[in-house]
This record gives sequence, structure tokens and C-alpha cells, in this order.
Amino acid sequence: MCRENSEYVEKKICMTSYSETLTSNESIDELIAETTSINHLEVIENVIDSLEQDNSAMVSHTPESGYLWKFKYGSVEVFVQLNGTTDEDTITVWSTVLNLPAKNEPKLMRYLLELNCSSTFEARFGIIENQVVVISTRTLAELSPGEVSRLITIVATIADNNDEALQTEFGVS
Repeated sequence: MCRENSEYVEKKICMTSYSETLTSNESIDELIAETTSINHLEVIENVIDSLEQDNSAMVSHTPESGYLWKFKYGSVEVFVQLNGTTDEDTITVWSTVLNLPAKNEPKLMRYLLELNCSSTFEARFGIIENQVVVISTRTLAELSPGEVSRLITIVATIADNNDEALQTEFGVS
């Protein structure tokens, strides 16, 4: 055991033991990380399998863009893109809720901003290629299966809960 008032030699021995313990703990952490890494493809497919309706799930894979799944949830189509499998890669989930242009766009934008602040959790409303979408993006670093499930479920649920009302109030016939 190290003591503050011990001689130099004793301190050196204690510091050596500490650094050996640290190295040993780092090795254990690396081993745990290697054995507990999740297969994001399997997790995503399991979540989609639990949510999709009418056997609507489809997947495509290209080396350039990674994996892209599409499935029906309620009245919306939900897309899940995985652009790789390293910690720096991302999972993006989105669903279109309204095509633009829309009626009374200033009122629509204010309403979407209010929703973003009050009820979208890790997702948000945004605009992609003249479509209002519900979207969420996350890097894969330290992403758990529960978080994958939550991202997909939140986007699907928020989109399904809002698409018809948005189309009724702001959609152009």
C-alpha cells in the first residue's frame, strides 16, 4: 500500500503497481469492447421487423451509400440509412409528412418550430428536397440497441401522429 510519507523507493514501487494496474484495466476494457460490440445491421432489422406493417420492409445495399431500409408504419413510409459500421458512421431515420409548397407556409414553419421545441425528443422536423420530414441522425459511437430502437420508433411515431393533420391544414390540393 502506498503512503504519503513513505520513502522514494516505496513510492516508485507503488507508482509502478498503479501503472501496471492501469494497463491491465485498459486491456480488460478493450476485451469487453471487442466482445460486446453490437451488430447494428441485425439490431436495425429486428426493430424494423417489429414495427413494419403489411410485409412492407425493403432493404438495399451499395458500397457508396451503405444500407437503406424502407418500411410502412401507419400512414407513413419510414427510411433508415446506415452509411457504414464504424464509430464515425451514422444512422439516419426519416419520414416525409408533407410535400411543399404548402398553404400558409409562415404559419406552418412556426408550428413546426414549436413542435421541435416541445414534442420531438431526439428527432426534429426539417425540410429535404421540398418535403417536410421528421428526421433523426446519430453517430454509431457507443450506440446501444435500445437507442437504435428508440430513434426508429420516435421518428415513425411522430411522423404517423402528425402527417394527416399537417396535410389537412397545410397541404395543397
